Amino acid sequence: MTADADVGRAALERAWRDESPRILGAVARTTGDLLLAEDAVQEAFARAVVEADRGRAPANPAAWVTTVARRVALDTLRREQTAARAAPALAAEVARAAAAPDAIEENSVFTGDERLELILVVAHPELAPEARVELALRFVCGVPTARIADVFLVPEPTMAARLTRAKKRIHDARLRFALDDPAAVAARMPDALTTIYLLYTVGHQTVDATLRRDAIELARDAHRVFGDAESAGLLALLLLTEARQSTRLTDDDEFATLREADRRRWDAALIAEGEALATTALQGGGRYALQAGIAGLHAIAPTWKATDWPAIARLYDGLVRQWPSPAARLGRIVALGHSPDAGPEVALAALDADPALATGLLAAEAHAARADLLRLTGREQEAADAYRAAIRSARDDRTARSLERLLAEAG
Repeated sequence: MTADADVGRAALERAWRDESPRILGAVARTTGDLLLAEDAVQEAFARAVVEADRGRAPANPAAWVTTVARRVALDTLRREQTAARAAPALAAEVARAAAAPDAIEENSVFTGDERLELILVVAHPELAPEARVELALRFVCGVPTARIADVFLVPEPTMAARLTRAKKRIHDARLRFALDDPAAVAARMPDALTTIYLLYTVGHQTVDATLRRDAIELARDAHRVFGDAESAGLLALLLLTEARQSTRLTDDDEFATLREADRRRWDAALIAEGEALATTALQGGGRYALQAGIAGLHAIAPTWKATDWPAIARLYDGLVRQWPSPAARLGRIVALGHSPDAGPEVALAALDADPALATGLLAAEAHAARADLLRLTGREQEAADAYRAAIRSARDDRTARSLERLLAEAG
């Protein structure tokens, strides 16, 4: 293989890694068929590899693959004798590309809207709510199946089978959707925001800057398209969380606690933008707005001790009423423990009254919270036992090492 071929293959690998969700969205938005679009994109990448091996790698791999994938999709539709009925827009685009194959309108293809629109495509009411989000995370956002399985607490083979069934259902039903339908946009918006939120959550948990960046880009698109309080709240939440990423890890590659963070290193510009959005979003009182408000109070506190814990506890009260998830319930308990209006004993009682927290997805976090609350009461031996329980419940090595450090500090 020549040096030029090596360079071409490397460029294609980058395009596959960084741009394949966008390319899939660009093709699917004109075919209206996710399964067909996926097959066409894979075929186009395979053709691009052949061209690269011949020393003719495309100068702009993403744009080239998009154009070829659209042609492949049209050929398939023609063979099925459905092109005239199912894809007039695709036929027109491919005709233009065939007439001038080098004149690719890159700006119209890669604006980010393709991914957002495809998220809305798969958020079809005929699919189960979880399937809509799972499908969007995998095929629009490029999250590996194993990570999606972790989020939804199912084995990876089970998740793979669920994704295949959902994708086939969209294909068989020939579902189409466009952003010019305001009623459909409004109905599907919650699923789109949930997808973006979970995309960022996966990136946050795995310290994956690429997934977090993609989530923020999608949140900006959603806020631009929807312009409502909840999309503003989601964008605010992601920006305020991202502002603290520089202190997420210690020098030993362990998770740092918020108490330990050097707040001087937080991104002031992201905090300012997030705070402005959160202030507006809180008027709507939605789930993401409340979470953004909580993140904002943490972001503006000069120190851990100076945090406005009573205000955070009040916001958590509202969040638990709207979204009684384990994360919201545990966050409220922690806030109560640090609030002078309640205190650690009240928080420990609330934790005891919610035993599901210690056995579910957030088991390690729940045990660690108990340990922190026990340390506030001076019960160091019980706190050490709680840290050991947290370590046993940890789902990854970095979390376990972080908890071991806290155990050592507890003495």
